[in-house]
Amino acid sequence: MSEIVRRPRRLRVTPAVRRLVAETRVHPSQLILPVFVADGLDEPRPISSLPGVVQHTMESVRAEAARVVDAGLGGIALFGVPDIDDKDSMGTAAYSSQGILNRAIEAVRAEVGDETVIIADTCLDEFTDHGHCGILDEVGGVDNDATVELYRRQAVSQAEAGAHFVAPSGMMDGQVLAIREALDEAGFSETGIMAYSAKYASAFYGPFREAVGSSLHGNRRSYQQDPANRREGRLEASLDEFEGADILMVKPASHYLDVLAEVAEASQVPVAAYQVSGEYAMIAAAAERGWIDRQAALTEATTCIVRAGADIVLTYAALELAEWLR
Repeated sequence: MSEIVRRPRRLRVTPAVRRLVAETRVHPSQLILPVFVADGLDEPRPISSLPGVVQHTMESVRAEAARVVDAGLGGIALFGVPDIDDKDSMGTAAYSSQGILNRAIEAVRAEVGDETVIIADTCLDEFTDHGHCGILDEVGGVDNDATVELYRRQAVSQAEAGAHFVAPSGMMDGQVLAIREALDEAGFSETGIMAYSAKYASAFYGPFREAVGSSLHGNRRSYQQDPANRREGRLEASLDEFEGADILMVKPASHYLDVLAEVAEASQVPVAAYQVSGEYAMIAAAAERGWIDRQAALTEATTCIVRAGADIVLTYAALELAEWLR
């Protein structure tokens, strides 16, 4: 066998050599930890479909934010879980200063200041009694423009609470431009927008809906993207970039690496990808049963997402990964 055929194997012979020549490297500063904060809890409550993940109290989320800083993660993404009595057709608690999410943002900012990046979910779905991401019109569809007006209010309220980034996830047309204008008009020109730009109507969101106590009946296919469409993802991302998004996001991640690669290739701003609840839960559940190695599988999955072009990865395993990557 010729020497030229054997050469690649010499770059794999020891762990040290493999580390030296690795083409893709994941660093804790690239990782964001999604965190749920719920009203009415005396102690953190485990989420049955997300092994190892909990709904936090206001006190425990402060401690979790401190762990994010200590681990050197890039940021923490906050999602609010209101009491069912606080839900209404307009998602009022989403933009109230006393809503669970805005109170959590304030608590985390008080705990860690600027030591990590605080990202707020900017959407109404957790706060509406119908579970959709916006206001419903007279025939039961989501009213795009009326919803965007509430996103403007929500984004400003989140900036006032201390968020470094708002993260519009509702896939409404024109949401990024409207939010950018609202933030600038309110004096928050330094608050960034991490846009859920290519967000697909995926079957892998199931555990998340348990985590936020979703009231949704039906689906969101009329405003989230069809999993069959690749080019549409690139188009949506380009529109968000044009409207002023500071970071683009592809969601889900692992099952949309082709979309992620195309968005990353075209984008002039950083690109994030969200390893969503179902993607994480499949690995966690299989590991619980001893079918796969948890550390190896989560590390491989995250590496593949970065290899496809993600600068940033949102993952429920962020704290574990930070420890494993040291």
